[in-house]
Amino acid sequence: MVEHSDSQIGVVFQALSHDVRRQMLASLSKGELTVSNLAKPHAMSLAAASKHVKLLEDAGLIRRRIVGREHLCQLDAQPLAKVAEWLRFYESFWNEGLDALAEVLETSNQKDS
Repeated sequence: MVEHSDSQIGVVFQALSHDVRRQMLASLSKGELTVSNLAKPHAMSLAAASKHVKLLEDAGLIRRRIVGREHLCQLDAQPLAKVAEWLRFYESFWNEGLDALAEVLETSNQKDS
């Protein structure tokens, strides 16, 4: 199994656990946005959006830079690659289950024919 810091992966999973934060990341995949622009689709205050952004930033999923009074956010997908690598270890377990299910269904279909 690939070893990564449990706390590093845990922080990323925590950041991804909220739908608003996942939607913010999706928006940032199209390009850099201000915190205000990230808040708009969710009808939330700037303070609430800033808390979500801070959590994403702490997880390393967002890089923020300040230009004047604007906080510009940019996606950093590198931590997602580390999580995907961690998940690949478990892929064989669910693939085995799906293969077994396919075999049962195929056998059942042959008996019904």
